[in-house]
Amino acid sequence: MTITAAIHQAVLQVPASAWTPAVEPDGHIRDGARVAELTGNVLDGWPEGIRLIIRRERPHHVSRLRITDADGPQFTCFATNTVTIPIAELELRHRLRARCEDRIRNARATRLRNLPLHHTAQNQIRLEIVQLALDLLA
Repeated sequence: MTITAAIHQAVLQVPASAWTPAVEPDGHIRDGARVAELTGNVLDGWPEGIRLIIRRERPHHVSRLRITDADGPQFTCFATNTVTIPIAELELRHRLRARCEDRIRNARATRLRNLPLHHTAQNQIRLEIVQLALDLLA
C-alpha cells in the first residue's frame, strides 16, 4: 500500500469526535471545514515528533478533485514538527502560507524576478504594471 493510500485509509478511520472546526484569520469558524491529527501506525517510520494534520472540507467550485473526493469532502494534509500550537491554528498558518506562496509564484510569472531597467523611476513604473497584473489575477 502506498503512503497516500495508507493516509487516505487512516483519514477514513478518524472518529467524528476527533475533528475540530477549522478557523479563519479573523478567528471565525471556517464554514464546512474541520481538522484532525493523524496518529498511530500511519506515522510508523516517520521522524520522531512529526505531526500529520488533515483538513476535511466541502470542495469549492474551482477545486481540482481527485477520485477520492468524488462523493464527499476534499482532504488536504501536511506534516509539521511544531508541537506547541493547536491543530486549528497550525492548519490556518499552513493555509495562509500557501496563499503567500501563490502570490509569489504569480509575481514571478508576471516578470517580477528582477528590476531590469537602469533608473528607479522606470522600475517603479514596471512595478506598478506588475501590481496591476497581480490585481487582475487576484
